Amino acid sequence: MKLNFGQERIFAVVAHPDDAELLCAGTLARAHQEGAMIGICVLCQGDKGQPDPPLENLAEVRQQEMQSAVKVIDAELFFGEQPDGGLFDNLELRRMLTEFMRQFSPTLVLCHSQADYHADHRAASVITEAATWFSASAGNKTNSPALAKPPVLWWMDTVNMTSFDPHFYIDVSDYVETKISMLKCHQSQLQRGKDSSFSPLQELMVQQYSTRGAQSGVKAAEAFQTHSAWKRCAAW
Repeated sequence: MKLNFGQERIFAVVAHPDDAELLCAGTLARAHQEGAMIGICVLCQGDKGQPDPPLENLAEVRQQEMQSAVKVIDAELFFGEQPDGGLFDNLELRRMLTEFMRQFSPTLVLCHSQADYHADHRAASVITEAATWFSASAGNKTNSPALAKPPVLWWMDTVNMTSFDPHFYIDVSDYVETKISMLKCHQSQLQRGKDSSFSPLQELMVQQYSTRGAQSGVKAAEAFQTHSAWKRCAAW
């Protein structure tokens, strides 16, 4: 089967800087190469994952790292500025993300699975599911006009592939180096490789795309689920 992202506008909503690199950067890079416009929204500051020695301005550093990463695929970047561990579904964040979506006007949104391991990931999933719907609701007012229809929503794989049964896989074999290049922008987190409470990011990423690739018969793949609720999916 051949899927071409062609004229799509793809918006990835993640909890932290580096989450997109782990879970969907290959798909974003492939889509960009095929002509799609790419946006990434990072809801949290990344202010709690300290390297050794710690950085006083970690949130600022991680924002700069994320800005470097998105340049690799020429993506538009949005920041939610929420503290790590403090992300939860509320009306203010729904409105903020709804406005971001109206500004970018996506046809497809990627977000964390509601089964993922991290509370911020699960919260991002709930907020995004609501915002994708309300982005097309004229009764939900923000500074930008409502979209003509809600974007399609795909759930991304969970970190370490736990509690996730893929509906389909995207072949990203030709974009592994792009994923690695984007991840290498996050030096503050790569320096945490010896932290017992943290997994070495590049090893984790390679294991994930290699396993999903083996499952789907290619060198490297990223796995997704469709959000199959009424009016939330589309034929391709």
